Amino acid sequence: MQLLLLSACAADVPNASAKLPNVRILATGGTIAGTGATSTTTVGYTAAKVGVDALIAAVPELKKVANVSGEQVFQIASESMGNEHWLALAKRINTLLAQPDVDGIVITHGTDTIEETAYFLNLVVKSRKPVVIVGAMRPSTAISADGPINLYNAVILAGSREAVGKGVLVMLNDQINGAREVTKTNTSTLDTFKAPELGLLGYMQDNRPHFYRASTRRHTAESEFDVSALTKLPAVDVVYGHANANRVAIDAYAASGDQGLVYAGPGDGSLAAAVRPALSEARRRGIVVVRSSRVGQGIVARNGEANDDELDFVVSDTLNPQKARILLMLALTRTTDTREIQRMFYDY
Repeated sequence: MQLLLLSACAADVPNASAKLPNVRILATGGTIAGTGATSTTTVGYTAAKVGVDALIAAVPELKKVANVSGEQVFQIASESMGNEHWLALAKRINTLLAQPDVDGIVITHGTDTIEETAYFLNLVVKSRKPVVIVGAMRPSTAISADGPINLYNAVILAGSREAVGKGVLVMLNDQINGAREVTKTNTSTLDTFKAPELGLLGYMQDNRPHFYRASTRRHTAESEFDVSALTKLPAVDVVYGHANANRVAIDAYAASGDQGLVYAGPGDGSLAAAVRPALSEARRRGIVVVRSSRVGQGIVARNGEANDDELDFVVSDTLNPQKARILLMLALTRTTDTREIQRMFYDY
């Protein structure tokens, strides 16, 4: 009986004697590293002020769940994240994940473009090891700062067996979201990150991840995209559709040398009378055009609101415009064949 009791007690502490995972934190700035004038300042604060060592030190509980080390990769607000930052970050992640002593990566990031960085990495990381992007909606100096618990959960997730092979994950507010579907839905609330219609992947509870679904689209180790030799990405911009739309932005982007354009049309990517000829002319100039939607949910139907076969356009499937831009950039590093690019939009 005594042996049984001892066994039961040991079972209650599954990680007591387990080897801790090695998790590297790559810091890029954002609100999670922000500071405000007072403890009640939750708007009007300064992002990207706190360094990675201070972020780690502020959560001493991290040492109980992982062997954590940190690097300050960038220190910027995420609205300033650019293609050059993405390329540098991806190359560093792939280098680290190729090392046997790195089990997972956590990236601290501003929330404004966290979904875009996550999706880019989802397409170019060459490993099944977990990559988790984490941010915060309130600065580190706020009374109710959410950064520490988000970081704690992200480290657990990045070191977990359950996250292996799930693609790049976004961890905030105790919720695990996939890079492809997640988007920021509210300017300020803690539950801003959601995956409309398709839903989140799981939750963090009791210091461990609980997954309920996984993405069926290709990602990470299964991706055909390789940025290891790239120093820049093709120029692609987004044109926003609206009532009384005109062709000015389309013509300007075409004249600037863009290789691709994503049209964020109303409804099912509808083309206004002034927009259709401008995009058609851009395509005849060799610019690849992707029809997307500003709605934020649902499939953009091929040959639905436009004859895409005749126009030689690509449709974005369920990708929102900002993520369609990312996939188009990477697609253009491999081909300009619109049929092949359309296949990529259905694969990824």
